Amino acid sequence: MTQSNAFVQKIRSYGLLSAADVRLLAEAIGPVRTARAHRDLISEGDEPNSLFIILEGWACRYKVVSNGSRQIMAFLMPGDFCDVHVGELDQMDHSIGTITNCQITTISRSLLETLVVSTPTLTKAFWRAQLIDEGVLRAWIVSMGRRDSIERVSHLMLELYIRMRNIGLAGDETCEMPLSQTVLADALGLTPVHVNRVLRTLRERRVMELGSGTLLILDIGELARIAGFDDNYLHRRIKRAA
Repeated sequence: MTQSNAFVQKIRSYGLLSAADVRLLAEAIGPVRTARAHRDLISEGDEPNSLFIILEGWACRYKVVSNGSRQIMAFLMPGDFCDVHVGELDQMDHSIGTITNCQITTISRSLLETLVVSTPTLTKAFWRAQLIDEGVLRAWIVSMGRRDSIERVSHLMLELYIRMRNIGLAGDETCEMPLSQTVLADALGLTPVHVNRVLRTLRERRVMELGSGTLLILDIGELARIAGFDDNYLHRRIKRAA
């Protein structure tokens, strides 16, 4: 998968697209540019004129609350795009920021509206992509409301690993995970100290290790058991040891 077609490959995975559909997707995206780490692509209150697409690197959706703390609501990986319906908003109700250096592109609001309804197969593929994103959001809501800290961390690590594997960026046991403990804390509703304690517990139990920007899963079955993980919302199945 090259930087220029990560988005096309993701949409293709959601539907049986024709060669003409693929050509429409490829022609719709604008020039590729580099966005440095820790920069906003668009901020809360801005008018969303374009759909942002991540071709390489990691980004996130987030909100800053009244006490100045940040709540991350989603992580964005290569091929991900920032809400196909966002152009219907007059103003952004959240911000989208980079975590690492990213290669990004955009599709204009008007072109996106045309693209989504251009063929039945593209319409269905965009719907499926949106439904999966909503499934991820529901899983996060359940984690924040009902899972304890070790379940919450384990669930997020498995989700991110499977998403990376689904786009061909993870091996059987390991994947890139360029997320600091502060970033994880902002996503999990925990403190960095608490995240550190949970990660140490999982490492001591020989379930997983996170360090130097890499996630190593030592026992995926046990990690899934701890998390109470069911990946049906990702529409791909995890592989457990026999």
